[in-house]
Parts: sequence; structure tokens; C-alpha cells
Amino acid sequence: MNRDDTLADVNSLTTLADNVLPALLARAPLTPEKIDFSWRLAVGAPVHRACTVALRNGALTVKVPDRAWAREIDRSADVIVARMQRMLGADAVRRLDCRIEP
Repeated sequence: MNRDDTLADVNSLTTLADNVLPALLARAPLTPEKIDFSWRLAVGAPVHRACTVALRNGALTVKVPDRAWAREIDRSADVIVARMQRMLGADAVRRLDCRIEP
């Protein structure tokens, strides 16, 4: 396998995550499992392990263990909300609330 083949494979995975997964998720009911799965895709495994989320009335509540995590989540809030909207629908997530719960 040459370098161009590897890059093509990476691009295929990006296309899958950007196009196919949101389309599949749109068909599924809005459950805690779907929210958690979308959260993991939106933020990556390390953040997913460190924080928990809940979605209620358009507010994505992110519980973090300390101030450092709160700063990172707050700093990335616009990107996170956009990614969650892409996975769950534009109306599903309208804002992000970050709470420290050690």
C-alpha cells in the first residue's frame, strides 16, 4: 500500500463520519445512548471519558471534574455545539452549559 492509498482511506473515513453517520443518526430516536454516542464523536475519547452529558430542552449540560476541563469545554463550546447539531439536528442542541462536579 502506498502513501496515496493510505490518504484515500483516511479521506473515506472522514467522509463516513461527516456524511453517513449524521444521516443514520437522524433516523434514530433521541435517546441518552444516541446523545452519548454523538458526544463521543463530537469531542473524542479523552473528553468523553472525563465528562458526562445530558440534553434537555435544547441545553447540552456537560459535567466536568474540575476547572481545567471547564475551561477547555467553554473554549470549545461553539465547535462542540456545531458538531452535536450536525449529529442530532440543528434544533436538538441550542446551547451548552458546563458544570463542575468533582
